[in-house]
Amino acid sequence: MSDAATHANTPPAASAPVAKPARGISIGDSAVARLKALLTERGTPEAGLRVAVKGGGCSGLQYVMEWTEQPRERDKVFERDGVRMFVDPKSYLYLIGTELVYEETLMASGFRLDNPNVKAACGCGESFTV
Repeated sequence: MSDAATHANTPPAASAPVAKPARGISIGDSAVARLKALLTERGTPEAGLRVAVKGGGCSGLQYVMEWTEQPRERDKVFERDGVRMFVDPKSYLYLIGTELVYEETLMASGFRLDNPNVKAACGCGESFTV
């Protein structure tokens, strides 16, 4: 049997593969500017922001952010324009593709994680599920 005949009964190839989520975590322009200002105010421009996901809140998971002077041994380090963010390996699994942004409105200001993995969040926005 010829090679052409063998492939004649083969189903057509599937359509183009679905794009995979972006790897890593990005730091938006607004977050870079605010983090630089805060680190300068603290007098610790070499420090960074630790972002973690912990169990808790009404939806099951919540974000935790805190200052830290340096990464831990297994942390993933994300850097942009001299600003560093540290994420432990377990939290990273929940944060792949996330962008850290800073926003100021008339009612509030603060950092926000735009996480494409979130399936549901509580009404107050403090906890989420994936």
